[in-house]
Amino acid sequence: MKKAFYYLTHWESWHWFAKYIIIGPAWVWLCIKAKSLWFFTPSNPGITFGGFLGETKKQVYHQLPAGSFPKSIFIDPKQTFAEVEQSALLNGFTYPIVVKPDVGMMGLMFRKVETRQQLRQYHAAMKVEYIVQEYIDYPIEVSVFYYRMPGDTKGRITGFIRKECMQVTGDGVSTLKNLILKYERAQFRTEELFSKHEGKLNSVLRDGETFILSDALNLSRGGRLVNLEHEKDERLLAVFDQLSHHTNFFYGRYDIKCRSVEDLRQGKNFSILEFNGCGGEAHHVYSGFSFLRACAILIHHWNVLYKISARNQKNGIERWNYNEGTEFIRVARKHFDDLKKLDLSFSFATEKEKSISRTIFPPARVANLRKHVA
Repeated sequence: MKKAFYYLTHWESWHWFAKYIIIGPAWVWLCIKAKSLWFFTPSNPGITFGGFLGETKKQVYHQLPAGSFPKSIFIDPKQTFAEVEQSALLNGFTYPIVVKPDVGMMGLMFRKVETRQQLRQYHAAMKVEYIVQEYIDYPIEVSVFYYRMPGDTKGRITGFIRKECMQVTGDGVSTLKNLILKYERAQFRTEELFSKHEGKLNSVLRDGETFILSDALNLSRGGRLVNLEHEKDERLLAVFDQLSHHTNFFYGRYDIKCRSVEDLRQGKNFSILEFNGCGGEAHHVYSGFSFLRACAILIHHWNVLYKISARNQKNGIERWNYNEGTEFIRVARKHFDDLKKLDLSFSFATEKEKSISRTIFPPARVANLRKHVA
């Protein structure tokens, strides 16, 4: 009963179909108006499918200004683990690091890796290309939804939110499993969390000790979104106008870690974790808006997406044809279905490497290998 009441009073927890069925006709109308199911594909030139689905992070990072995103290397699952370690060494990585699929969504198979053994386990499990990325320890993670009409100098920030992770706090008595069961925001993903933290479920957290249940701050992974509308100003807009002109990213959501909102306004001490193109949801609708108001905001964004795509098409950016788009979506969905299954079943085994050096290799070996490569 309690679970049903929470579901009814927190519309953001509804299945995506229940949320979108009311406004679906607005999207259908835009398809009819454009005479194309894939009217949105010209929205972000240089990103596959406009960034609606299945784009690679490599593609996005290569267009961002140097230093604006975390140091990253891209790993082929066919590589040996020794090759992965060598690549990480040559790029100066130290633990902790972040790993995630090059083509991903909703935080699937996103993990914070603390030790060499965990990286080995992750590499053994992954069957698709993934990213090894430096862990950005800035204290704040935000999302900025931005769009700019092609040809215009300035764009608009429509959403600015702070993300908070899903975590529980110990009482000195309850096991982690019991804390998860009592945690309201975890009730729809207990199976996922039990699998992820299988080796720690019977542990008792000290009184006041916090335990992060998911390092991914996506709403779909239990993250909480706090509206920062009052923090928007012209300086913040100028940062994203500059990014848009550098990349030709016209429409989408930036996920960013920063030292402070003020630093982000000044264009310093921030790192772009991801840019989600035309498939990026306007997440600020989940930060306190009523369901009907959220519907109106989403429809407004779709209309903007239509206008941007139409203008880019006039400028020579072609739309995908029906067959191309249909086949691309089929392959992408198969990929994400496989990732979901793996994400549910994958957890780091209990490891005994906490005392191992935080560098991937001992310093002497680092020096020797770099000298050899040079």
